[in-house]
Amino acid sequence: MALATAFTEMFDVRYPIALAPMGGSAGGALAAAVSLGGGFGILGGGYGDPEWMAREVPLVTATGKPWGVGFLTWGIDTGVVERALEYGPDAVMLSFGDPGPCAERVLRAGARLVLQVTDLEEARRAVDLGADVIVAQGTESGGHGALRGRSTLPFVPAVVDLVTPVPVLAAGGIADGRGVAAALVLGAAGAVIGTRFQATTEALVDPSITKAILEGRGEDTERSTVLDIARGSRWPARYPARTLGHPYLDRWRGRETELAADPRARQAYQDEVARGALPPLPVWAGEAVDLITDLPSACDLMSTLATQTETALRSAGRR
Repeated sequence: MALATAFTEMFDVRYPIALAPMGGSAGGALAAAVSLGGGFGILGGGYGDPEWMAREVPLVTATGKPWGVGFLTWGIDTGVVERALEYGPDAVMLSFGDPGPCAERVLRAGARLVLQVTDLEEARRAVDLGADVIVAQGTESGGHGALRGRSTLPFVPAVVDLVTPVPVLAAGGIADGRGVAAALVLGAAGAVIGTRFQATTEALVDPSITKAILEGRGEDTERSTVLDIARGSRWPARYPARTLGHPYLDRWRGRETELAADPRARQAYQDEVARGALPPLPVWAGEAVDLITDLPSACDLMSTLATQTETALRSAGRR
């Protein structure tokens, strides 16, 4: 069964699957493996650290395959995007914040503009800005998302109906081919997958993170701003993060304002991390974490996802 969509045709990739640009963990080796496996690898450029980019970009460009880079829109300026465009990415993905100042520069450089949206107003704005692809992120996703977002299942078709003919990718709670098939049935042109790719041999994550994901359960995930406050992160409060359980969540849940006003509590967090009493980073994980039970190469995982997608679509057709 062919899995050709508007997305696969736009980027000349085999499968309608893109790597979520997870800051830090979606490095060059992981993006390269996804692209070599037939998907679209997107580097997690985060805030655009130039040394990180210089180290990771060559790993994916060496494949000769299509690739992209993603940034946190609220945390960058246009200079970050302009420096990234010098590497010649096929696409730049912007998430969380106003993409307006950077969108024109991406399009002017000839790269595809991929905009992640969390509500219909953002989707309308993405169309107005000339987005080539729109990523509709549901609240099931791991990591950061909109405080007042919507679940993937009802959100994706609403975005599809609103922005057609712009291709839409579904994101949030997708960790196997059944999720990809569901996205296609909802009218999306593919899926963006994050947590599943954190548990691959190429991901830039601490072994403790991998172990936690393999053992994690969806009901143990929680959306909160507590860990960003404790870490002194610059993330705006309007973007809580879904993570697996953490001692500080239990300790400070519902007391975010108090934590933000208590420098000693925040220092205590850093001290506990330094002595190994707390994990080095929160475990960003989506609700589909239950479906992740092995640690394959991302290239091999791409084939598995494609086979699962085809099987799910055939099965749905027979029913």
